[in-house]
Amino acid sequence: MSNGKVEAVIVPAIGRVMQFKFVGDDDGPLWNNRKLEGKAPNPKARKWRNFGGDKSWPSPQADWSNITARAWPPPPAFDSMPAQATVEQGIVTLISPVDPFYGIRTIRQMMLVPGEPIMRIETTYEKVQGDPKRVGVWVITQARNPVGVYLRVPSCSIFTNGCNNQGPALPPSLRVEQGLLSLSRDSKVAYKIGSDAGALLWVGEKTLLLIESPRTGEGDYPDQGSSVELYTNPDALPYVEMEMLGPVHTLKVGDRIQHGSTYTLFHRGEFSPEAQARAILSP
Repeated sequence: MSNGKVEAVIVPAIGRVMQFKFVGDDDGPLWNNRKLEGKAPNPKARKWRNFGGDKSWPSPQADWSNITARAWPPPPAFDSMPAQATVEQGIVTLISPVDPFYGIRTIRQMMLVPGEPIMRIETTYEKVQGDPKRVGVWVITQARNPVGVYLRVPSCSIFTNGCNNQGPALPPSLRVEQGLLSLSRDSKVAYKIGSDAGALLWVGEKTLLLIESPRTGEGDYPDQGSSVELYTNPDALPYVEMEMLGPVHTLKVGDRIQHGSTYTLFHRGEFSPEAQARAILSP
């Protein structure tokens, strides 16, 4: 999918957006697992096939073991089953099978803004069968090893230090200075934090990727109230996850919830990563 300025690579066979980049660039910010190119997903696999790219899982993750009888891998129709694809009026729609545990199908609609380096994705969960389930839309974007990842801490953040720790310890690279939180990937240890922000910025050597998903009111957000989360993976798979979360709802048959994200690409300027991040994430 291209608008002449940027292009997105969408792979229905694995239900993911696998790349979003400037036209003419050899590669983009999204991380792809080259070892799995040409492989098909396996919904019955006990070991997760980590393809990379951008996808959606149900939150909170802590509920998976109660609903699917396993804490990992993710629920099959959300992660490891092919999607049906349609294209109409410049919008690509991916529709997943109904998940056998949640009774939910995922509908993701993707479009590029004409003439702008912007992609918008609307993710919808539609409850079509089974008992009511408590669930929220969770969008996970895996990105290549960054120079740094940044977020603007809300002025009235619910978290004392601008974030909440979701691992054994806070990342040693974590910094919060004048309202800007930054971190980098650790090559040896995995780390994860959450925040009540509404945007995350990935900074690479040549490009930047901003993902925006504004927090809506005082909804019941998962993971102690997180609307965004950052995960950094150690070697030998050098990626980070930029995660956007919507409020949790109890869905019964016929109910739908939606959560939208806007993805914007920038070229790296001559400024420092922090200076450019402050300019982009300015209030």
